Amino acid sequence: MRILLDECLPKKLKHRIEELDPDFIVSTVPEMDWAGAKDGTLLSKAQKDFDVFITSDRNLSFQQSIEDVGIHVLLLVASTNIYEDLLPLVAKLEPVIKNCEKGQFSRIK
Repeated sequence: MRILLDECLPKKLKHRIEELDPDFIVSTVPEMDWAGAKDGTLLSKAQKDFDVFITSDRNLSFQQSIEDVGIHVLLLVASTNIYEDLLPLVAKLEPVIKNCEKGQFSRIK
């Protein structure tokens, strides 16, 4: 399962997500040299190589038609974007990622 982490998320989350399952291969937007890409362009690029896109951008689902994108978008909802606030949400990711379908949107709180 190929997973892309948005650039608004701490890159340390990559390793925590990879620890959930050996089949989870995680890359970050900066690692792909896509930093600064607008959401529509980013999702278009991501759907070619990834199954899941994880973000904390709460406006993404309002700005983009997720159903038309060939990737599952996961929104992490925490009080801030700092690692310590997002870390408790990582344990909730495994079942969602394993059962994801392209063009779906999930919110993890």
